[in-house]
Amino acid sequence: MTWQDTYQLWKNNQNLDPKIAAELRDLETDQDALEAAFAQPMSFGTAGMRGLIGPGIGRMNLYTVGAATEGLASFMDTLDEATKRRGVAISFDSRYQSREFAHHAAEVLGAHNIPSFVFDDIRPTPELSFAVRHLNTYAGIMITASHNPKQYNGFKIYGPDGGQMPPVESDKITAYVRAVKDMFAVVTVPETKLRDQNLVTIIGEDVDEAYLSQVKSVAIDTDLIDEIGSDMTLIYTPLHGTGRVIGYRALKEAGYAHFTMVAKQAVADPEFPTVEHPNPEFPEAFDMAVKMGKDQGADLLIATDPDADRLGAAVRMPNGDYQLMTGNQIASVLLNYILKAKQAANDLPKDGLVVKSIVSTELATKIAAHYGVTMKNVLTGFKYIAEQIKLAEEHHDHTFLFGFEESFGYLIKPFVRDKDAIQSTILLAEVAAYYKKQGMTLYDGIQALYQEYGYFAEKTTAKTFDGLDGATQMANIMKSLREKRPAAFAGTPVETVDDYQTQTATHADGTTDSISLPVSNVLKYWLADGTWIAVRPSGTEPKIKFYIGTNGETQNAADAHLTDYEQALTAWVNQLNG
Repeated sequence: MTWQDTYQLWKNNQNLDPKIAAELRDLETDQDALEAAFAQPMSFGTAGMRGLIGPGIGRMNLYTVGAATEGLASFMDTLDEATKRRGVAISFDSRYQSREFAHHAAEVLGAHNIPSFVFDDIRPTPELSFAVRHLNTYAGIMITASHNPKQYNGFKIYGPDGGQMPPVESDKITAYVRAVKDMFAVVTVPETKLRDQNLVTIIGEDVDEAYLSQVKSVAIDTDLIDEIGSDMTLIYTPLHGTGRVIGYRALKEAGYAHFTMVAKQAVADPEFPTVEHPNPEFPEAFDMAVKMGKDQGADLLIATDPDADRLGAAVRMPNGDYQLMTGNQIASVLLNYILKAKQAANDLPKDGLVVKSIVSTELATKIAAHYGVTMKNVLTGFKYIAEQIKLAEEHHDHTFLFGFEESFGYLIKPFVRDKDAIQSTILLAEVAAYYKKQGMTLYDGIQALYQEYGYFAEKTTAKTFDGLDGATQMANIMKSLREKRPAAFAGTPVETVDDYQTQTATHADGTTDSISLPVSNVLKYWLADGTWIAVRPSGTEPKIKFYIGTNGETQNAADAHLTDYEQALTAWVNQLNG
């Protein structure tokens, strides 16, 4: 069937949702947009699906959400009745149609006699992960596109432990989703009827209280917070997302009396009207917070993305300006504080475990080694960090202390099994209080880490491949990278190439070692001076991401190395791309 045939099926469907029918009419004269919407179905994988909102099999809409939910429900139908009856927790963010998609998912599940526990309003992704564990549901659904632009939405599935669904189960669900041949035939039951049958339960404050109670336990030195917390001046922005209620309450209940929310950005709004991208990685997301910070002399600025799983921060500089911290810097100060505080309290376990992604800073490796803590590296994706927590619990061989990815995702305590910006907000405020007590800023704290462990610099860039042939272009580049391996970057020899797709590490002398991590389309180059360069296609966007991590005896030296390697990498990729 051609995309034109699929388009005609939608166009001629007399029962098509009126809003979607109207959107379809708006696209009638735009052949490129129609082809993009109908040529390929939405990709559904281990992380669920994410894409532009709109009509078509390649867009986020009631029918694609219904098909995804039908896949989950069909899989749950194969489970024993008691497991199936544990049901599914459902949450959603502030994006367009998020609430509608969440309740539609509940109506699909209800048609299979699967109970749903749906939040009464927007809630963070980490609270959904917590709710799965707290309510002992079998699965969770989070409707969110995280930090993507306003035109996007997404559908994420969580497993029984509150982490993303394990690979075996995820593959089965994916197969069931792909087996849905007619998404218009997916059966739903009206929610009012499901409520009468106790197949839909609305949840809210009860789960909030339980979650916030656990968030309080993230604080390490409550005496410090009692002493310094009231003197701290914090600015917090939820960037029009789910952190507006939970983030506010968490800070208030933790004892930070003097914090201010950016009022215009505390309004949940799918337009994200004050920012082009609701992403705390981007400096412009902090424009309003910086202005308020300067007016108030704030110690710390914190931003969370729309589903409050990622956290960004800006620190006050000696000249009174604010500088954004990188995800690696935030992770490093959090990790150092956790380990240092636990050691001082004689509470640092001998079997302590820290987990990070393979594209995150090696500064954390040095910090962990200093405190005698095990560092495990995993593939990109927080599900792999959650997997290590689960393994540690099952084998009783490690105590989880911290997990992070350079992309502004951190987890302190495992009552959640995904990155948690609410937990991170509370602990980062405590770290700032720790340095304030010593007459230092968080910026000073970062510099102190560099002086102790060496100066590190990292950068992530991306090349976008739009259009229908984007995936082909990306595949060709990755193929070229494997076939034409460089001997050096910027004059520094490549000592080892880790190819996670073949699970092989190839050294300069031709010898090889096996890589124990799962198969993944990632290449990582280790250079003679300790620098590393990694290349991987994004799992959620049509991009190839490039990561560089280097070091130097001074910050200027590390930054200069970073510039040299970035230029060399860009030239090399451009050469391969023709």
